[in-house]
Amino acid sequence: MTAYQELERRHARIAAIGDALGILGWDTQTIMPEGANDSRAEQTATLSVIAHELATDPRMADLLAEAESDDGLDAWQRANLREMRRHHIQATAIPADLVEATSKAVSVCEMTWRAARAESDFAKLLPSLTEVLARVREGAEALGSVMGISAYDALLDSHDPGARAERIDALFADLSGFLPDLIGRVLDRQAAAPAVIEPQGPFPVEKQRELGVRMMERLGFDFSRGRLDVSLHPFCGGATGDVRITTRYDEANFTDALMGILHETGHALYEQNRPRAWLSQPVGQSRGMAVHESQSLLMEMQACRSAEFITWLAPVVRETFGGEGPAWEADNLRRLYSRVERGFIRVNADEVTYPAHIILRYRLEKALIAGDLTLPDLPGAWNDGMAELVGVVPPDDRLGCLQDIHWPGGGWGYFPSYTLGAMTAAQLFDAARTADPEIVPALSRGEFAPLVNWLRVNVHETGCFHASGDELLTAATGRPLDATVFKRHLERRYL
Repeated sequence: MTAYQELERRHARIAAIGDALGILGWDTQTIMPEGANDSRAEQTATLSVIAHELATDPRMADLLAEAESDDGLDAWQRANLREMRRHHIQATAIPADLVEATSKAVSVCEMTWRAARAESDFAKLLPSLTEVLARVREGAEALGSVMGISAYDALLDSHDPGARAERIDALFADLSGFLPDLIGRVLDRQAAAPAVIEPQGPFPVEKQRELGVRMMERLGFDFSRGRLDVSLHPFCGGATGDVRITTRYDEANFTDALMGILHETGHALYEQNRPRAWLSQPVGQSRGMAVHESQSLLMEMQACRSAEFITWLAPVVRETFGGEGPAWEADNLRRLYSRVERGFIRVNADEVTYPAHIILRYRLEKALIAGDLTLPDLPGAWNDGMAELVGVVPPDDRLGCLQDIHWPGGGWGYFPSYTLGAMTAAQLFDAARTADPEIVPALSRGEFAPLVNWLRVNVHETGCFHASGDELLTAATGRPLDATVFKRHLERRYL
């Protein structure tokens, strides 16, 4: 067995442990009884340590050096080896005891967050979130020291290889200068237009689920390799060959759950269509979280909120819920799904205000990691930022700094991926419909095969063959990421 073959064998074992952790994570957020939290924390910590020990085995460094001198590797194998080296640097920079401590702290904090959010009690979360932040910062500083970058850049890089705060600052400054005027113009235009008519419920959960499953099937989700469930916060998780998405239902409003399902299905299609020959290897994984978010936002925002798709969707939802009258007409539903509001909740935000929610979180987490902001001051800083960027102040912490699971779940440095993903989605969709003029007409018939086939070839099946998201985007669209197409999309749709 060659050094490279031994590396593949070892990484397949690490991937299998990651899949087990994925299923445990899904169970924790969906159906696990509250009393099982302590034992679950021990289980996930143990598996995390085992995976870390495999990744940091001293023999790994020798195998990597030997494999890197092998001239007989093909392009995919060399890309896989590059990703193995990147993973090794990340794993060896952080001590095993810190990996275990972080896993335990996150498990406790996630469960505490559920209760704190329900009670709108930030003080209840503060002790466990303080522990998570300390462990995350310690790991980020260790990794940043090895890579020669800042702690926050190390966190960004762990989600999106090559991402740096300096470039994100520039991209977000571009949007920050563009959004306030756009939001004002859009709200003025809406105020002058006929009022949106809200479809009246109740909308039974079983009917909402039936509609969601039907839409997942239209998009191409394979139910023999995945499922749909309910959680407090919608997500896509699970394991290789077992992709699990969740949503949350409100019987007074079917629109949020439906778009949540379409959003998470975009993530799921990426996971279900990763390169089959490389699923157990680093090169077979997704190319960073900005690209992953682009797939969910491309499906939800670019395709499923388009006038073409909603024209097809309108009679489907009318039939599902037995609706009658102008509220169920395509034009009203289109205006409903393109309505812009200054709201409190990120996951319910529209395309125009959503980047402001992300810019706020980006600024706050960067300051928290740097020590320029303390956690006790987070609620006040959050409310000040919401007033500045979105134009509203949350009435309580449940609608403010307690709304997201990311920080309690250890997901620091992740938030920028959402807006970077929105820009990526616009750029990819623009390239796709230019390459295949049948894509948009197909959406008006509720058909997604042309779009999904283009994405499969240009994004899903490329895995981590490209070294970065910008490299993938350049191959697919002809240029690296910028905000031009995204801004043009917003103006075209909303003005």
